[in-house]
Amino acid sequence: MDAIEEKRVYGGREGALEVYVASAIGVVRVRVAGDTVGEFGLCDRTPARDIAATGETVAIATDEDVQVLGLERGDREARAAEADANESEETFVDTGFGPAVAVGTHGSDLIAASPDGDVARLSGGADANSDPREWEFLEHNGVATVRAIDGDLVGTDSGVYRVHEGELDHAGLSDVRDVSAAGVPLAATADGLYKLGNGWMEALEGSFETVAADPHTDPGRLTRAHAVSGDAVYAYGADAETWREYDRSRRSIVGIGYGETVYAVTERGTFLSATPDDSGGPWRSQTIGVGDVTGLAVPRDE
Repeated sequence: MDAIEEKRVYGGREGALEVYVASAIGVVRVRVAGDTVGEFGLCDRTPARDIAATGETVAIATDEDVQVLGLERGDREARAAEADANESEETFVDTGFGPAVAVGTHGSDLIAASPDGDVARLSGGADANSDPREWEFLEHNGVATVRAIDGDLVGTDSGVYRVHEGELDHAGLSDVRDVSAAGVPLAATADGLYKLGNGWMEALEGSFETVAADPHTDPGRLTRAHAVSGDAVYAYGADAETWREYDRSRRSIVGIGYGETVYAVTERGTFLSATPDDSGGPWRSQTIGVGDVTGLAVPRDE
């Protein structure tokens, strides 16, 4: 824990971005600028099973509830600085969903899943300063074991479901481990990486665990996208419209996000950043002092 409590600083740079990492001992806030990691430290000590973010909210799925942290643009840095100065933590608050295994965002809405497979939506998200809102159930009888949520996609052990007119519609595939909704829908499954076109089409063979695409991508196309199969990381090349092996990680990558460059985190708590000027180069890495990591989220600059 010393590495966390020290909140090490590697030098300040303008344009810093905050990335949130979920783990079994809580949420770590990592400040980055380009491919350089600045300070990092625990901002909440609640074990988190999943994490997602909009431009205004960070949400975590926990064994007790879906909890949210408001990110008001005007006082975000001031609140974080005050918390650091007082050696305290920023506050995640309950939303009334109950125990959750997955959480995602669809626009400004939150979508969450319970251990029993119930899926619900919280319109407009929530934060510590907002009036309480009610969760609207999209599925109240349990669709399957939910593994991932992104945009209007819900990835489960029985395939992909899509949010449509307040309900969930089965959209095909099976044994889905992760989903990405930005640009062109993608699904990481036990037998391949798939993209949605005229039905689901195989993009890469093999067993895939993680997939992500830049949320700023225009609908119908991909610019930056990555997928993980074992220790191999694949990157999508927009110019050639093909996937290629980018690098290999000695540890399992469980989350990928996008800012000025590409960020990732391993299950053992190594934070990775890609070198922006070297698309084929290796990751830069920094251990952030936590284990049993479950994902990362980069609040969108909206």
